[in-house]
Amino acid sequence: MSNAMIYVGIAIGVVAMAGAIAYGTANQQNYISEDAVLAPAAEQGLLPKTGVLGADLNKEKWHEDPFGDLAQKIREQNGR
Repeated sequence: MSNAMIYVGIAIGVVAMAGAIAYGTANQQNYISEDAVLAPAAEQGLLPKTGVLGADLNKEKWHEDPFGDLAQKIREQNGR
């Protein structure tokens, strides 16, 4: 009987966590202002949702390193 109570407790915990995550996700949408502008990385597109509770994942691509030229110059000076 104690094993059954453990499984029921785990199931209740999982359901409670799923509910809290779903509530938190929906609640965050209330705080986005209507005049909000997407970041350039977010404008690259979103991955499709995998389910009702699935998150919108960003297909952000790698961006150029703003210090790449300087790093290359220092590498050349140090012989690397």
